[in-house]
Amino acid sequence: MTLRTANPPLAVAFMLTATAFIAGTMVMAKSLGTDALGPPLHPLQISHGRFLFAFLAIASAAVVIRPKIAQPHLGLHIGRTLFGWGGVTLMFAAVSFIPLSDATAISFLNPVFGMLLAIPLLGERVGRWRWFAAFMALLGALILLRPGPESFQLAGLLALGAAVTMGMELIFIKKLANREAAFQILLINNAIGLCIATLAVLPVWSMPTPAQWGALAGLGLLMATAQACFVNAMARADASFVTPFSYVTLIFATLYDLLIFDVWPDGISIIGAITILSGASLLAWRERRIHA
Repeated sequence: MTLRTANPPLAVAFMLTATAFIAGTMVMAKSLGTDALGPPLHPLQISHGRFLFAFLAIASAAVVIRPKIAQPHLGLHIGRTLFGWGGVTLMFAAVSFIPLSDATAISFLNPVFGMLLAIPLLGERVGRWRWFAAFMALLGALILLRPGPESFQLAGLLALGAAVTMGMELIFIKKLANREAAFQILLINNAIGLCIATLAVLPVWSMPTPAQWGALAGLGLLMATAQACFVNAMARADASFVTPFSYVTLIFATLYDLLIFDVWPDGISIIGAITILSGASLLAWRERRIHA
């Protein structure tokens, strides 16, 4: 992969564009998982559409770019893709039942779980500031889950499970990032993900309506574009600088929920989201200090 000249402003622009598209995929998933466009589709079918159309988009780009595939580590790719597919499927299930802003906020726990899992799996050491950041983020998730016999959101556990699963995916991404080019990782990830998603969807597949086919295609294309923007952002600035801008996804998710589904965040959602973002931001700040 050709190294690009550092360009922080352009990196921020790419990351903000990625956040808008990622929030857009949540909108598509919510539309497909409810009766907005026809009979609700199973989360496994929604994630299949995500991988199908994302792979078609990335494979088309590969035909033009003609990247050199250099000795991929299939074991790491399969592990990364299994957890990525599982995480996105759980997230698509969650957004069918809870506000986009709540599900998005809970998803920001994945770097926290990635940090915690890196202790036993990568042998990383965690200091008190990182533990404090993790505690704040987990407290925010507890607030969003609304524990109590009358208010507990079981669907929130789906989003929490997605965050844990995607945290495990981060472990594999860390191992792959220093071995292979970013485009190669994206291409192989989506190819393997399509195979896994196709096998998983067979028992529950049903014929989508024309509107649902359009939403599935939009979901995959938005995800592929978001991934491309994310990769370009990472190529033009340090990860510790640009990653915190990904939290703008929450703003887009809240805005889309309001404009499209007329869902307003309540006080608990706002408090929980702020708590999670504070913990995640503290973690990002600490990572930047460590690697400065």
